[in-house]
Amino acid sequence: MLEDLHIKDFALIDDAHIEFSHGFTVLSGETGAGKSLLIGALSFLLGGKSGTEQIRAGCHEATVSGTFLLDGREAALQADSMAQDDDECRSAAEWLFRHGIAAEDNRILLRRYVRDNGKTGAWIGDTAVTRADLAAFSAFLVDIHGQHEHQSLMKVTEHRRFLDSFAGLHERVSAFTALYADLVAKRKRLDELDADDAGRAQKIEMLTFAIKEITDAKLKAGEDKALDDEETKLSSFEKLYADITSLNAALDAGGEGVVGLLKRIRGTAQHACALDKSLEALQQRLETAFYELDDIAGEYKHYEHGLVFDPDRLAQVQERLTLIYNLKKKYAASVSAPVEDVIAYAENAQRQFDSIVGGAAGKEQLRSEIAALEKRVYAEAKAISAERKTAAAAMAQGVEQVLSQLGMKGTRFSVSIVEKNGTELEQKCGPYGIDNIEFLISANSGEPLRGLAKIASGGELSRVMLALKTILAGSDPVQTLVFDEIDTGIGGEVAVSVGTHLKKLAKNRQVLCITHLASIAVCADNQVKIEKGMNAGATQTRVFPIAADARVQEIARMLSGDSDSAESLEHARSMLQRFGA
Repeated sequence: MLEDLHIKDFALIDDAHIEFSHGFTVLSGETGAGKSLLIGALSFLLGGKSGTEQIRAGCHEATVSGTFLLDGREAALQADSMAQDDDECRSAAEWLFRHGIAAEDNRILLRRYVRDNGKTGAWIGDTAVTRADLAAFSAFLVDIHGQHEHQSLMKVTEHRRFLDSFAGLHERVSAFTALYADLVAKRKRLDELDADDAGRAQKIEMLTFAIKEITDAKLKAGEDKALDDEETKLSSFEKLYADITSLNAALDAGGEGVVGLLKRIRGTAQHACALDKSLEALQQRLETAFYELDDIAGEYKHYEHGLVFDPDRLAQVQERLTLIYNLKKKYAASVSAPVEDVIAYAENAQRQFDSIVGGAAGKEQLRSEIAALEKRVYAEAKAISAERKTAAAAMAQGVEQVLSQLGMKGTRFSVSIVEKNGTELEQKCGPYGIDNIEFLISANSGEPLRGLAKIASGGELSRVMLALKTILAGSDPVQTLVFDEIDTGIGGEVAVSVGTHLKKLAKNRQVLCITHLASIAVCADNQVKIEKGMNAGATQTRVFPIAADARVQEIARMLSGDSDSAESLEHARSMLQRFGA
């Protein structure tokens, strides 16, 4: 349920904050006051199209936010629904759970902006989301019917969802979708195994060669780096030997080197320390330096004694590096890549080889599984289709009964269920069964039934939706319904009937409705007025709730255009007393 809506610098709306209640709320105002702007702002918030033209003149950004109270019953069902991660989300609470977004006290804040540079942003709670995510989530919250974007009846693909909801088939169709997906996956796997035999043999040969070549090389992780270091040492032996002998001469040189000099300095320092104890710390540091340098000199001598030029080892190292270079050239991204890339290539090649060889051995088993699945899928699709056909007749009868009370007497409504084209199972079945489903309507006597999405006007669509929502009230998860232009082409008793139906529908839903007709407005539990005025030389639309005398005056205006005459006011009070209870 929509609890509040805050609109800032959107079109002609400067700054509006409206709180909404459960039940039936009417939005009224004079022609041109901007009633549709409110619906436009809500549509924008729910993921509708955006553009810089939506920004109030002289402003840099338009912002719309709204708080929604989620159905508390959804949270209780949430844990069970998580068992089928691949299924469609079935509620707003489940959608939030799957996207890691937490509601607070079963409430969630939606916010969206558009800036004059064309940039837009959207949030669900504290999480930034894409427009597509916002639209997907808000589809569980609000249905807008009329001249704006959320026109479910204009999408033939949505007709199946309405029928399945009416028939109570949602869970069964979801299970069928999972079964069908399993069949599609197995068929795809079989197609891969049935690929050209020569191509598969060529692939096996290529993989076998690569695996053997890399395995025979017995590569080790980090080997290329170690060999590079060793090759550098062996190929630069003469320079290295010269450097080491020079170092040893400087450090020792028969007692005349750095170590010998430091040894003599050490003796002098010891004598000086004996004369002045304050030099003890310096003397200790000198001792430490002497022993450290003496140890270094010993290490260099040991290193020099171990230096031996080995041309055979140099040749072995260079040969090994050449082998690794060639393997990298074949199997790594580049010759500078680490040898681990070549090892990884061999491991992946082995997996592919095992898959191809092992898969080929299991082809007959896979064919058997597919044949069994095909029978199950086709049988279940036929059973679902039979249930849909039974439900379709009841749905059509129910819709026609409601439409006859909404100014569309004589209208024929039908649910077309046609088996998908094709001669094979794969062509006939889809993820939702074997049926193509479309709502058909004939609004005038003698006219043939035609596609609802193609011929119905805005007002007719709204009333058909009202009829559907009336008969689906027990199973539809959407809690907030918005009707725009529902009063097109109606009046008198029909308008009263429309208002009565909206009030009835609002017992278990939140219903918002834009109307020009007092006969509908008096049935509402709440009324919001939209009016246009001037402020500081600029046109501005104001939105505010009305009650008591203010509502009586607004109903009087809607009745006769005169909100001050005693007759209009009395008539308005009488209608509110009669229909508003």
